[in-house]
Amino acid sequence: MLIVPYGPARTEIRVVNSRFIASLEPVDSAEAARAFLARIRSEFPDASHHVPAYILGGGNSVTEYCSDDGEPSGTAGRPLLAVLKGSGLGDAAVVVTRYFGGTLLGTGGLVKAYSEAGRAVLALARRASLVETGRFELDLPYRLFDRFQVLAEELGAVVAERSFGEDVRLAVDLPLSARGDFEAALTSLSSGAVKVRLESTRLARIPL
Repeated sequence: MLIVPYGPARTEIRVVNSRFIASLEPVDSAEAARAFLARIRSEFPDASHHVPAYILGGGNSVTEYCSDDGEPSGTAGRPLLAVLKGSGLGDAAVVVTRYFGGTLLGTGGLVKAYSEAGRAVLALARRASLVETGRFELDLPYRLFDRFQVLAEELGAVVAERSFGEDVRLAVDLPLSARGDFEAALTSLSSGAVKVRLESTRLARIPL
């Protein structure tokens, strides 16, 4: 199971008058990571440096990238990537934006500052698991709606859409691994009268 960020995060630290703004974003491709970096550059156009690091995938299939963006070689991107790798997250990009404060930090000071900025934003990041989910549709009698909502919550299903006509038409997102339990519970609830239709599948972030 791949653990990924559930959403973006940002924090800031100060080191000897320099500002280090750390931004984190879930990404699923190198293009998405580059687009994130471009957004950060646009947001802070007058910053001294924008140091990126990202990890795509997990396990034996990992793509990694980092850059010092003009800082002395090995003092920024590599330490930031090491912190990101140590977090256990995949499909994640971090950009640390630096506003120079007028005092040189030295090689060791830069490594420490970029590492601390990375750890600070990762500490704020909410985790999620990346799982294959299905969008299921069903038509439910009104008399079963309240009990269905309890059932859905117990099984981790999320009601994405609903419309009210002769019956309640529902679109429900659910991990595919829970499909059997969901269908069995629905059969029991409706005495076999309600059937579920799988409309599509996708990878989704499920908060931990």
